[in-house]
Amino acid sequence: MKAQLYRSMLTYAGLTVHTASSGPVAGLDTLYLELDDGQHRAIGEVRINCAYLNGYQPDDLLAAARKAVSTTDWDTPPEILRAGLQESGFPAPVRMLIDIALWDLSAKRAGLPLAHFLAGERRALSHATNQTLFLSSDDAFDRQVADYVSRGFCDLKLRVGQDIETDCARHARIRAAYGKRVKLAADANGAWSEVEAPERLAALAPYGLAYLEQPLAAGDWDAMVRLAAGAPMPLMLDESLASPADVHELIARRDDAHGMLQGHLKLIKLGGLTPALAAARALEGAGIAFMIGQMNEGAVATAAALHLAVATRPLHAELYGADGLVNDPAEGLSYADGRVEVCEAAGLGLKFMAPSAPVSLGE
Repeated sequence: MKAQLYRSMLTYAGLTVHTASSGPVAGLDTLYLELDDGQHRAIGEVRINCAYLNGYQPDDLLAAARKAVSTTDWDTPPEILRAGLQESGFPAPVRMLIDIALWDLSAKRAGLPLAHFLAGERRALSHATNQTLFLSSDDAFDRQVADYVSRGFCDLKLRVGQDIETDCARHARIRAAYGKRVKLAADANGAWSEVEAPERLAALAPYGLAYLEQPLAAGDWDAMVRLAAGAPMPLMLDESLASPADVHELIARRDDAHGMLQGHLKLIKLGGLTPALAAARALEGAGIAFMIGQMNEGAVATAAALHLAVATRPLHAELYGADGLVNDPAEGLSYADGRVEVCEAAGLGLKFMAPSAPVSLGE
């Protein structure tokens, strides 16, 4: 088995990622892991410039990935490697990178699309997805809304958290222009305090939000439960769900929150498909609604989340990450009519062309 790392900076056409927590992000600094056993080429991906989410700097993640790839015995069966990966001590993004590649390899060896391999049955390889509206000027915001709706994407999530009057005005404009044909949600990225959050939730309530994501910063479960118990819409936890222990905490707090807490599961936070699949099954078993989502990421990471969504059938899905990238080295995803679809082929269903010279695995 040959294992090789690649690195690339992915960029969008006419779009800047900008949230209350990230600030403006010009591109997606991305690592790829390619595994080649002589018969099958498998691929994993992770974005490494998202310290605002996980605190890891790109160079630190690159060093950890190089160590993980150079010290792993790749001739070990992938299912055994996956089983031990989550206890390896490597950062969650590095575990995600490896875990996706191992699942892609297993599914390709089985001759099945990954979603079919995960679900144990054949399913259509497409899923509805939202689109996210980032912080921007009003003119740019309104143009982006019109573009998404014209393409059939009527599930929209607005990034909020800087100015509640602006936030409300933007929701109001969408409702006035498109009515109830558009599903709305909002994401504060933890920007509100417990004192101001109830008033801001009340201000947004008239616009019929499906959920409000991460109103408070992660870490204070008591405050989040208090807020959820009186909230006018469900609260979706994102940054608060950074580990399997957080998932168990959400389940334990379900009743205290009056059923108003939901969970946003991301591979990059939990460490790959393996823990995200376990989390989805745990939340489903506890009767807690969940979303399968992602960061802004390339086609490989997006396809992995798509296959997971097809396999687990979440209430919500956020799979927009690769939409509009102009230099993605992986092909096979398509966006149209409010959905994302992948080719029906073994594994992730993508074609990957190495974007650059390999990353050296030496010191």
